[in-house]
Amino acid sequence: MKNQRFRQFLILAVAPLALAGCKQEAATPGSDAPQGEAIAAIAPPAGTSWTETFAKTADGGYLVGNPNAPVKLVEYGALSCSHCAEFSETSSAELRGTFIASGKVSYELRFFMLNALDIPATLLATCGTTEAVLPLAEQFWAFQPSMFANLKAAGDAQYQAAGTLPPNQRFGALAKIGGMDAFFAARGIPVAQGAACLADVNKATALSEATNKAGTEKEITGTPTFFLNGTKLNEGTWPGVKTALQAAGAR
Repeated sequence: MKNQRFRQFLILAVAPLALAGCKQEAATPGSDAPQGEAIAAIAPPAGTSWTETFAKTADGGYLVGNPNAPVKLVEYGALSCSHCAEFSETSSAELRGTFIASGKVSYELRFFMLNALDIPATLLATCGTTEAVLPLAEQFWAFQPSMFANLKAAGDAQYQAAGTLPPNQRFGALAKIGGMDAFFAARGIPVAQGAACLADVNKATALSEATNKAGTEKEITGTPTFFLNGTKLNEGTWPGVKTALQAAGAR
């Protein structure tokens, strides 16, 4: 039985532009983080780097780093979420260069659909190779203000009109209005390939269902939401998450 969020995404394919589910909680460093001894660095296999080691996980997420890292950070994030974009901007260099590079920490992104914008953005971000997904997500978060400017310039009428199109055309129309198609085409996703991904209603359905499942089972009400070794954190900013990583032994 499809719930209200699923119907909103797949039948209407139109949601308010206000990011009601995008949140930034006050940092309470290490409040829910497990405490542990400092962990020694773990070398990658010869000729490789943990920061260039990518995998798709059994939970549908995208992981970078040592897949057997003792400290596992999972983010439920939305490409339309401004606080996710802020976390990406403030964390990327240190999270990759210090924590992930050491082999102590792995980072996994699980896409969460806050509104109709997230579906075409995620369909395009995951349209290429597994190795490209996380770099594309980081670049899209930096592009995010331009997407909103494009939508504002287009006006509500075009946005609402996208919801009246057949299901296999709706997300392509929304991507075009926001400039997403051109953004990803410039970063290695050919136009024809992107169009095919945007028309994949089954994958769009799966993204929505995964969001519904995570929201229900893990009580996720907004993004970004972080889990550290399976424990849900109160932190929503890089300083708080960094402290939690250090408390878990990644120091």
